[in-house]
Amino acid sequence: MSKIFQNIEIPIDADLDEKLQWLMPDHGPYRILRQSVDARRSHSPHFVYSIEVAEKGETLQIPQFELEKISHAKEKPLIVGTGPAGLFAALRFVERGVPCVLFERGSDSGERIKGINQYWRYGKLDPRNNVCFGEGGAGLYSDGKLITRIKSPHIPYVMNRLVKFGAPEEIQWLSNPHVGSDRIRRVIPKMREFLKASGCEIHFNTQVTEILLEGSQVVGVRTEHGTEFKSPHVVLATGHSAEDMINHLRDIGVHLDGKSFAMGLRVEHSQASINKIQYRQFSEHPKLGAANYKLAHHNDKTGIGVYSFCMCPGGYVLSSGTEADGIVCNGMSNYNRNSPFANAAIVVSIDHEKNFGKDVFGGMKMRRDLETRAYQSVLDAGGSRELPAQNLLDFLYGTNSKTGPRALRAGSSPSGAINIRLDELLPKNMRDRLREGFEKFQGSMKGFLTEDAQVYGIESRTSCPVRVTRDNDSLESISHKGLYPAGEGAGYAGGITSAACDGIRIAEKIIEQL
Repeated sequence: MSKIFQNIEIPIDADLDEKLQWLMPDHGPYRILRQSVDARRSHSPHFVYSIEVAEKGETLQIPQFELEKISHAKEKPLIVGTGPAGLFAALRFVERGVPCVLFERGSDSGERIKGINQYWRYGKLDPRNNVCFGEGGAGLYSDGKLITRIKSPHIPYVMNRLVKFGAPEEIQWLSNPHVGSDRIRRVIPKMREFLKASGCEIHFNTQVTEILLEGSQVVGVRTEHGTEFKSPHVVLATGHSAEDMINHLRDIGVHLDGKSFAMGLRVEHSQASINKIQYRQFSEHPKLGAANYKLAHHNDKTGIGVYSFCMCPGGYVLSSGTEADGIVCNGMSNYNRNSPFANAAIVVSIDHEKNFGKDVFGGMKMRRDLETRAYQSVLDAGGSRELPAQNLLDFLYGTNSKTGPRALRAGSSPSGAINIRLDELLPKNMRDRLREGFEKFQGSMKGFLTEDAQVYGIESRTSCPVRVTRDNDSLESISHKGLYPAGEGAGYAGGITSAACDGIRIAEKIIEQL
């Protein structure tokens, strides 16, 4: 019989096996359930483990997540979008013996990367193959971050399957799991080949342009090529940037609600400075790696929060727009997190009801307006493909009228950066809240406010400002039977893991009806 030991503290230079030998001298094999770093200032940095240990002579029962197959499926469910929600919905279908059809407006990941590189290098946007669209969805370029706040029973399955397709094994126990942007690009093709071999029909470069209806019942989809696919079950997993699909849903009467979201900027420091702040005299210890941070400030008077999001240690700031006349920034890290820079989104919460009332599309309009203004500011400054950026202290305190703006230092963005007055570009309320947040963050991370840091714009795609409202029990649209809104684009997830779990939930709900 195995035993579970929780919250085992191990100094960074100590050995887990030695500690385990002291805890349970006659132990057999063990496995790590969770590992984290405790770097609080009250003590030296150390690792914290939870482990499961077998008795000597016994073996551990490692969950394999074997699934029961069904053999009576009549119709193939249709899935629109190959981001985490769409891919894991498809995976759950085929592993349960249900053939399905998957549609993606962009190309497979190999072709998609070519389009993205063209955009970063020359500023030529491919509306189908960019950081948000194409096989893998936005998650393909978001560091492969798997951190989530949800408590879903599907999380271990998601991690297990990612490892099966080539993700590093430690994502199953690290407190801040990440695959790395370089490695997630190897995982997705293996997942695709498994899906195809298991009964999933995949159509790349095929945008679904119409949801087919008979009254309020979904009966299939029509693609841009005019081809119709019939099914009473359509999983809509188009992602947080598919405005065209949201507009189509509005036009055919699908119930939509405005949703609170967040926007702001992305701040970049040297990774060495973040390591020094977080790990102090241990900042160069090889076992600790690139430090991260998580920051939040809530103003009780205004009710507005400012917080860090998608923190990328040893990462890069990316240009990730989906429209030719807009600029969006995002971040990523490769598996080794070995860039000399650290970046994170610092965003302001935007309450839909307070800001837009009954205007369902108010948040979408605000997002588009800021992205367009950011793009125009770059053109006005003589740029073309660069991200708008500003020294952090200039953003906080304004540009010195005598000496002019501080020069930008060389940063991590493959698109480059151009000096823009982001403090003037943002709405006053958003700018003031960001300034307040940065000042508060300096209190918890001494050295966060530095002349060596800079901010990039616009961080506007943290989530979709519109929700495709669904029934809590059936998970169908509350207005259209057979339409299953899924993932971030539907307003029901916020990241790779939660979107994947949402896709699985929906697949299981559909399987109940087959």
